[in-house]
Amino acid sequence: MYNDRIYLTPQEILEKEFKIDARGYRPQEVDKFLDMVIRDYTEFNSIIKRLEKEIKDITDDNNKLKHDILLLKEQLDVSKSLENKNQTINNVDLLKRISQLEKVVFGKEN
Repeated sequence: MYNDRIYLTPQEILEKEFKIDARGYRPQEVDKFLDMVIRDYTEFNSIIKRLEKEIKDITDDNNKLKHDILLLKEQLDVSKSLENKNQTINNVDLLKRISQLEKVVFGKEN
């Protein structure tokens, strides 16, 4: 992900050779500084890899949860549909029962 924007690896920094001039920098200071840079690069690489793994895990969890939400919405729609259907059937049953009770109570025949 970030590798296309990073120019140096810790190994490349470690293996870098500088030309020595008569009035150049002290090699020990340069080596000490480059060792710190290498440690930082190594730590940055491990942080990036850990964060990329976390992103992948969270993205996978998010996708799973989205899928679960869709399934639950479908189940809810089916449940509501069945409830409405049962409510309609119950109303018809109630009307039939009331009609039968009226016949018994009032002695009416239709």
